[in-house]
Amino acid sequence: MSVAVVILNWNGKNHLKTYLPSVVAHSSSAIIYLADNHSSDDSVQFVKDNYPSIKIIQNKSNDGFAKGYNDALQHVDEEYYILLNSDVEVSENWIEPVIQFMKENKVSIAQPKILSYTEKNKFEYAGAGGGFIDVLGYPFCQGRIFQEMEEDHGQYNEIKEVFWASGACMFIKASTFHDLGGFDERYFAHMEEIDLCWRAKNKGQQVYYVPKSTVYHLGGGTMQNSNPKKTFLNFRNSLLTLYKNDTSRFTFLKIIARLVLDGVAVFKLLIESGPKHALAIIRAHFSFYASQKIKTEKTTINLKGLYKGSIAFAYFAKGQKYFYQLKKGFN
Repeated sequence: MSVAVVILNWNGKNHLKTYLPSVVAHSSSAIIYLADNHSSDDSVQFVKDNYPSIKIIQNKSNDGFAKGYNDALQHVDEEYYILLNSDVEVSENWIEPVIQFMKENKVSIAQPKILSYTEKNKFEYAGAGGGFIDVLGYPFCQGRIFQEMEEDHGQYNEIKEVFWASGACMFIKASTFHDLGGFDERYFAHMEEIDLCWRAKNKGQQVYYVPKSTVYHLGGGTMQNSNPKKTFLNFRNSLLTLYKNDTSRFTFLKIIARLVLDGVAVFKLLIESGPKHALAIIRAHFSFYASQKIKTEKTTINLKGLYKGSIAFAYFAKGQKYFYQLKKGFN
């Protein structure tokens, strides 16, 4: 059994200086790769000088998270990949519990518990305690619904099948990644891991959350929440993901419902964040409608982790701001 930790980097020397020491210290059972997306800083030289054991893969251009990993992983031969953001601090024994569980239970994709690097008693936005999705394609997590992050009191300490695993720290069998064709490169960044997991589940694969392993994610390391491009990518890619992967007969009606709900989000962001973010949502919809519409292959469909209601209705209308309050409605 061979394991590769693959860290995608773009001009991230400061993150590498902060977070690589923990990765090197606690990853003796794996081979560590730095996949560099054509950085213009000296981050590659920094790694060569300070961590000569780390293998370097240099991509020819910066074409985003999705293509960056697709290109880099063509050069990685290990049986299991751990796709790790450059702004993640890992803890002791973070690899073995997840890999062991995957191997013993024939699981293809998994993630650890992801807590905040700045508030280590709280779950972190990008993955938290494993990802779920609602009937309209809105993602949420154990420990995080919309912007509401829970404190970690051990309430999500059970191994659990989920709908998607976070790209901040995703464990995936190499054969599964390549059989699925890797990430959808149209996404550039954001939600490509949800699309990948949904495509895997549409072929009968399982995705698990394994909290015996814990990592700490800073978040927003490459693209800050204040950047309208992030808003654009999140909304556009969410629509793409829903259209591509939805297995019901009502995809068109769901897109109409998203148009209405995202319209509400436009007015909300117009008041809270100004016109740039509101316009980003509008551009996201036009970009989606103009995109090539391709449905993904569906064979043995596994919908475990799908919330059959609306997470927006549960949160805003019913006041259910925490995952444990969603007691019913899951596949």
